[in-house]
Amino acid sequence: MFENNTPTSQSINRKGIGMESLVNPREKIYFFILAAISLLIYLSLIISIVGIPYLVAGLIISLFAHGIFIGHLRGNGIRLSENQFPEVYRLTAEYARRMGLDHVPAIYILQAGGLLNAFATRFFGRDFVVIYSDVFEIAYEEGEPALAFIICHELAHIKRKHLTWSWLLSPAMLIPFLGAAYSRACEYTCDRFGAYFRPDGAVSGLLILAAGKKLYRNVNAQEFRNQADNERGFWIWFSEVLSTHPNLPKRIKALNL
Repeated sequence: MFENNTPTSQSINRKGIGMESLVNPREKIYFFILAAISLLIYLSLIISIVGIPYLVAGLIISLFAHGIFIGHLRGNGIRLSENQFPEVYRLTAEYARRMGLDHVPAIYILQAGGLLNAFATRFFGRDFVVIYSDVFEIAYEEGEPALAFIICHELAHIKRKHLTWSWLLSPAMLIPFLGAAYSRACEYTCDRFGAYFRPDGAVSGLLILAAGKKLYRNVNAQEFRNQADNERGFWIWFSEVLSTHPNLPKRIKALNL
C-alpha cells in the first residue's frame, strides 16, 4: 500500500522553487503586526502592577490546560515508531529531513469519534503531530498520497515555527479578525508546502476534510473548486473571516493544481 513515491531531492530542485517562496506573503505581514501588538500588551502588563497577576495567571492556566491535553495524548494515543506503523513513521521522517527539520516530531494517532483532522502542537520545546484515526485509516485503504500531503502540511507548521512563536502572539491573537487572518495565511502556507512535496495527494487530502474518508472519492474536484467563485455572499464571507481556516474550495483553488 505504501510505495516510495516521494520526490527525490533532485526532482524538487529542478522545479527551481525554494521553500521560502512557498510562504504566503500575508503570513509575514500579519506576523509582524501581531508581534508588535503583543509586545505592547506584554509591556503594558509588566509596567502595570495590577496587570502582572493576570499575566501570570493566564500563563499558568494555559500551561496546565495544554499539559492536560498532552498527558491525554501521550497516555492514550498510539505513537508511531520503527515498530509501530513503521511505513508512516519512515515516510514522516523522510519528509522531515527534506524540509530541513533537525528532528522528527513525536507522531500520535488519536481516536476522535469520527472527526477528520490532524494538527501540530508544541509543549516545553517538544513538537507533536496528531493524526485522528479516521484520517489515518485512509492510508491503508487508498495508499499514501493523501496522508503524505496531510503530514507535510503539519510538518510545515513546525518548519515555519508557527508553534514556537505562538506564545509571543497569544495576546494579539485574541483580537477579532486579526488573529484569524494570520491563522488562515499560515494554513495557505502549509497547504503549499504539502502540495510542493506531495502534489498527487493535495486535492484528495483536502477533499477528505470536506466529504469524509469514503465519499471524497466521488466528489467532482473541479466543481467543488468552482464553489469558491460561485458561492458568494455576506454570510459566507463573514463565516470565513471569523475562522482560523480558509474555506476548503478556496484552499483547493489556491493550490492551482
